[in-house]
Amino acid sequence: MKNLIDLYKKYEETILYLFFGGATFVVSVVTYALFSAVMHWDYTLAYVVSWFLAVLFAYLTNRNWVFKSKVRDLAGLFREIWQFYLARIVTGVIGWLILAFGVQILGQNDLIWNGIQNIFVIVSNYALSKLFIFKKIDGE
Repeated sequence: MKNLIDLYKKYEETILYLFFGGATFVVSVVTYALFSAVMHWDYTLAYVVSWFLAVLFAYLTNRNWVFKSKVRDLAGLFREIWQFYLARIVTGVIGWLILAFGVQILGQNDLIWNGIQNIFVIVSNYALSKLFIFKKIDGE
């Protein structure tokens, strides 16, 4: 049991990111399916709204539990939020292009391509969050 606890402590950030990334994936896919398959929204509108909800969930979990942000001043908080959302906008647009490629060019199922683009987005967002947004300040 001690080895398992030590392993968790060693990889805590990655494990939590994968857990909350998986939860974000679920939020994105479930809300997209609800809007697309149940409510019959256009895939672009379904994507944008599900993306917004998933990013909100991701920011709150990443800030508090994954990267344990210590930023408390207003300017630092705005910088962090701005960088987080800017990174998500960039990866979100690329995700939408992947989705559109699968649906419009290949003529395939939008639910499958939504899953594919989500994998790309989760991996890219981890790298951006780790390296730029929630980077540790010396001494932390």
